[in-house]
Amino acid sequence: MKGLYFIIIPLLIAFGVHKFYVSVTQVEYYAPEEAIQITSRVFIDDLEKALLERYDVQTFLATSKEVKETDGIVERYLMAKFVVRINGSKVEYKYLGKKTDSDLMILFLEIPGISLDKLKSIEIQNELLMDVFEEQKNILHFKIGDRKKSYVLIRESNKGMLNF
Repeated sequence: MKGLYFIIIPLLIAFGVHKFYVSVTQVEYYAPEEAIQITSRVFIDDLEKALLERYDVQTFLATSKEVKETDGIVERYLMAKFVVRINGSKVEYKYLGKKTDSDLMILFLEIPGISLDKLKSIEIQNELLMDVFEEQKNILHFKIGDRKKSYVLIRESNKGMLNF
């Protein structure tokens, strides 16, 4: 029985040390406002590390010490790493803010004034955290009208598209 512990404990420690680098982004069409709404969920510590490495600012996300410039820094990072194209053209989105849920940061974006009947394609290029974590995977879910599609994005393939 003691021998079994020498095998199991190192295995449990090895699995406990390994960290998964993943984010999940949901892209949906909200008909009452004719807007595309985007929510992206990232691990707080991963986002904090990316902001520190990219902008040399310790943000103290989701703590009482969070710096007041954090929203601007997060928005700047998003604009650099998250691109939306509609019908082949890059579009600007609004960063609406963020909230925390346990160890996750949920980021809210919106593209207003999009008529569903004029939508031919939407493409998302999501490089969030890929500049910091080589193993980063960004899961992308589209749900627009009756169309649904999902992607797992990696450094070498960081775009997902939904055609109509």
